[in-house]
Amino acid sequence: MDLAPEYGQWRARQGLVKVRPAVGDEAWLVTRHEDARAVLGDVRFSSDMTAPGYPKIFVPPLILPGAFIALDPPEHTRLRAMLVREFTTRRMQALRPRVQEIVDTTLDVLSDGPAPADLVAGFARPVTALVICELLGVPAADQKLFLGWTETLHRRDVPVSAHEEANQALFGYMEALVTAKAAEPTEDLVGRLVVERVRTGELSQEELVAFALLLLAGGLDTTANVIGLSALSLLRDAGQLAALAADPTLVEGAVEEMMRFHTITQWGIGRAATADVEVGGTLVRTGEGLIVLLPSANRDESVFPDPDRFDVRRDARGHLALGHGVHHCIGQGLARLELQVAMGTLVRRLPGLALAEDIDHVRFQDDMFVYGVRRLHVTW
Repeated sequence: MDLAPEYGQWRARQGLVKVRPAVGDEAWLVTRHEDARAVLGDVRFSSDMTAPGYPKIFVPPLILPGAFIALDPPEHTRLRAMLVREFTTRRMQALRPRVQEIVDTTLDVLSDGPAPADLVAGFARPVTALVICELLGVPAADQKLFLGWTETLHRRDVPVSAHEEANQALFGYMEALVTAKAAEPTEDLVGRLVVERVRTGELSQEELVAFALLLLAGGLDTTANVIGLSALSLLRDAGQLAALAADPTLVEGAVEEMMRFHTITQWGIGRAATADVEVGGTLVRTGEGLIVLLPSANRDESVFPDPDRFDVRRDARGHLALGHGVHHCIGQGLARLELQVAMGTLVRRLPGLALAEDIDHVRFQDDMFVYGVRRLHVTW
């Protein structure tokens, strides 16, 4: 639950820190909040993984046409604009009753079952997966199949071949889903984009498949892991749990603190300089790479006093857990909605929630791009 001490040491140093990733050339490490915000907000730093100098933090995934997170303006702007309407505050608030229904139903199943139970497998992942299914328009009859593939992709106790099969099955399913909705549009995100964008020629079906997979990747494991980690933080501190359970008005602010404290993008955000730019007193030259360490930026003492303490009463606004600039998370409204409903309902409906295992036995997901807990055994 704590960051490596080197992060604090790097923030205290003058300028940026030069590091060598496991793969590729050296890159500049960005650890302070002010510097991270500056880099993420400057279009002279490219998000294109094929740009000269882009840091090889990990083996890059296959970039599909339409995957705008790996593109720069103006193409990024064109594609992202097609999704903005789907994530307005008004649309997200209209989803709240359905999200509440999904959370309540999932908690009914969990609380009626045997205890102890795994809060990750029994609550966090089903809630986020079912919300994504609703958003994309995955038919109810297919949701168990869909959940099975996504669960396989998150497991590390299965062979690589199983991951490949699940990936191929999920991709094939998305292709078939888009094709079906192209033939007979429905009132969901994919159906609306078929009518409004594909039929007008603004978007290809292949790009729409990439949109759907991008939303799945961005909204499934991320939010589920924040739920799991936040539940663990609350269960470690009875005072924090009691405060949140006693005062529902704290939930919105507490969710910001949950995202700040548990900044799950643990391996950093890559960028490549397309011009000579000074950052934090360091001249970053054209063609050099940068790694923006969001977990470090969100523990910056100059912005968040006593940053290593989890506090549901903290004003955590201004955190960078959802990014910044043109690439800030397009689904941030959905993430906040899910977290507010899930965490608020969890502490209200299960006031006796407690850890069923020693914290030293909790298994953390520390070998993937997104950090989290693999399982969290609880009683209530």
